[in-house]
Amino acid sequence: MKNRIPTFKSDAEAEDFVATADLSEFDLSGAQLVRFEMTPKDKSINLRLPERLLEAVRAEAARAGVPYQRFIRLTLERALQGKS
Repeated sequence: MKNRIPTFKSDAEAEDFVATADLSEFDLSGAQLVRFEMTPKDKSINLRLPERLLEAVRAEAARAGVPYQRFIRLTLERALQGKS
């Protein structure tokens, strides 16, 4: 049986743990992928959508565990990847 990941009181504490621990000894089955957005968003748009479409987008975003505006942005980025 693998060890449980401890609870940390600060980011520094978590960073120290990850830097020194052998993570193969820990149960990571409950881990979730987190995507950090570091690039500033310097432009905004207004977009009119049918209510049913917006409700569907919000539901998908909730299932993905991200805010709906980020979900829309990620979907647009995926649609444009590799298209030049």
